[in-house]
Amino acid sequence: MSKIDDILKAAVDQKASDVHLVAGRLPIFRIDGQLIEMGNSKKIDKKEVEEMIYSILSEKQKNILINERDLDLSHEISGVSRFRVNCFWERDNLALAARIISPVIPNMEELNMQETVYDLIRMKQGLVLVTGPTGCGKSTSLAAMINLINQERSEHIITLEDPIEFIYPPTSGKSLIVQRQLSTDIISFSNALKHVLRQDPNVILVGEMRDLETISATITLAETGHLVLATLHTHNAAQTVDRIIDVFPPYQQPQVRLQISLFLKGIISQQLLPKIGGGRIAAREILTNTAAISNLIRENKIPQIKTVIQTSADEGMFTMDQDLKRLYDDGLIEEDVAKSYMITPSLIDA
Repeated sequence: MSKIDDILKAAVDQKASDVHLVAGRLPIFRIDGQLIEMGNSKKIDKKEVEEMIYSILSEKQKNILINERDLDLSHEISGVSRFRVNCFWERDNLALAARIISPVIPNMEELNMQETVYDLIRMKQGLVLVTGPTGCGKSTSLAAMINLINQERSEHIITLEDPIEFIYPPTSGKSLIVQRQLSTDIISFSNALKHVLRQDPNVILVGEMRDLETISATITLAETGHLVLATLHTHNAAQTVDRIIDVFPPYQQPQVRLQISLFLKGIISQQLLPKIGGGRIAAREILTNTAAISNLIRENKIPQIKTVIQTSADEGMFTMDQDLKRLYDDGLIEEDVAKSYMITPSLIDA
């Protein structure tokens, strides 16, 4: 096992979520959201970091990293885990950030997914978005959703990822799952989406709606009778709708609002918080596209979405603040943690 694999394996053993290698520092692990230096180690210099990173790259990947200054890839240590790796340059030194991917595909129950999410994933068509900041568990949640579909029904599922994270074994369920990776299997998300309908899909996972072309193609696919799952780096439902619409030029925005009002099925926004007793737990905001929500989107009254979510518990909706209060009331998170993530901290005392 190489030196970098030794470090990655140590991170897995310590139940870290991420690993950071930077010249002049000890290896750093993120454990339960906190950055902790690797014990029983020594600082790694520029040359050591370079050697460790190049040891897991092909010649083609090495050239991309040198020329483009950033590189995303997946790495696997047999019998240990898979890793989503980003290599980059800082102060003319190579550096690495690796996300640890569980070898076990999670299920919805383990992630404490609300019943509303089950209902969304059991739909046959439309757009379901999972949003949140980097490191909030979006990929894990999507893997659990794909896993639910795979266990319950026979569908052709195509995933477009950068890079491939969770691996679905061919005999793991009822569905046919095809996983395509950026740079090795597809040129870009938008290019892959142009051709995906010719591949006879039922469910399409778009790893990230990162530009106008990808967002436009994703919305169009949701119109064509497919269930489309996708992610955005937004913090709540209203911001998500705004972000999608704002990426289009003004003359297209009325049409996009109409499309979203018709074909959006739901938005799950989440973030991970430190849990009492150790580990982390997800707090979520959930929107379902009811008639009231659809009208607000179509009429460009996005700021009013939050109020509808707050008062629509019977429709399976709740805001992030409401879910944070629930987690606090259930004794799962500390009061200071709940308040630090709330828009309205006084809700805790209500």
